[in-house]
Amino acid sequence: MFISFEGGEGSGKTTVINKLKETLIKANKSVYVTREPGGTKISEAIRHILLDNNSNMSFHTEALLFAASRAEHIDEVIKEKLKTHDIVITDRFLDSSIAYQAFGRDLGVEFILKINDYALNYMPDVTFYIDVEPKDGLARTKNRGKSDRLDNEALSFHEKVRNGYLEVAKMYPERIITIDGDGTVDDIYERVLVHLRKML
Repeated sequence: MFISFEGGEGSGKTTVINKLKETLIKANKSVYVTREPGGTKISEAIRHILLDNNSNMSFHTEALLFAASRAEHIDEVIKEKLKTHDIVITDRFLDSSIAYQAFGRDLGVEFILKINDYALNYMPDVTFYIDVEPKDGLARTKNRGKSDRLDNEALSFHEKVRNGYLEVAKMYPERIITIDGDGTVDDIYERVLVHLRKML
């Protein structure tokens, strides 16, 4: 089973993923957790470029770097780990590019899907989108004491990203489950678990 988690900055998805991994391992499931951008040596190098506060790049370059990282991630990690593990969980996948670049950067859905055509053959079985108000999510990122290039974008950008995610959820209702991101991480985790128990 291939599961992705999506959400804006400070949505709590990474912490929820770690809690979920522990629960699934206790239930005797073999679980592999990965992330985007990242997951391989090349993809992690691209991640550094993309998130470095000193990296200035065009929006098209940004989108293409995410797509390149994703292609490497699919070939080197996702395809292989799905052969050897019951469940593969990724922290972000193609929906992030649609939300951040198609909507946040105004590049359009058609362009993002075109450059990510390869990834469309390896979409998750289910995606949990953790929906949180951008101002609340950004406050959480400030509390953790470190921020990257995307964290530091204007609130208006993050609001466009959120709207993008809500549109993506409408595009793929059979795959994407929207989770209320209010409350504690434990609250969010329990909301995810309610849905996941029905699938396992």
